[in-house]
Amino acid sequence: MEELGLRERKKQRTREALINAAQELFCAHGFEATTIDQIAGSVEVSSRTFFRYFTSKEDVALALADEQITAVLTAFAAQPADLPVLTAMRTAAVDVMRAFETDTRFHSLQDVISANPALLAARIERATARLDEVASLIGTRMGVDPAEDPRPHLVAAVALCAVQTTVVAWRAAGRQGPESELIGQAFDLLSTGLDYPAEPAVTARR
Repeated sequence: MEELGLRERKKQRTREALINAAQELFCAHGFEATTIDQIAGSVEVSSRTFFRYFTSKEDVALALADEQITAVLTAFAAQPADLPVLTAMRTAAVDVMRAFETDTRFHSLQDVISANPALLAARIERATARLDEVASLIGTRMGVDPAEDPRPHLVAAVALCAVQTTVVAWRAAGRQGPESELIGQAFDLLSTGLDYPAEPAVTARR
């Protein structure tokens, strides 16, 4: 068992080293200009070894984003059972984001992803692939079956895709602040409802 533990720790160190190397190279040369051979070479492993950990250059660029989603789901499942769904999801997402914000790699890779439309789209696509998993957790909290009740999938889609897309749009429009703060604001707006009233017609001037 100890030998297995050592082997797993070594694999984890190699994986982290590849993420670190990729982040540095992406920031220095850009995502498109960086090659898998360069990433592997920085860690003194072969490209064949790289593919034991990641399926592509895109995969390593989104590795921390994938870890973030997993951490949010774990934190969501651990929230008190009596918390409403959006409250529990907001708490989990904000807490996890605050923890990730202490990792300098996260900020660097966020910048790389934000500057690359293909990576932005891939991040949303990978999040969407976990829709059923999230809907199942939400259904458990609500006490309903997602196969019968459409609400868990609706909330899952909002949590996985709409919130992050909104934060990206806000940043593009110039809104500042930590990711955790903006995500919290998005959830707060969702909790108040989205059926905003239309602006009253302007009375014609006499």
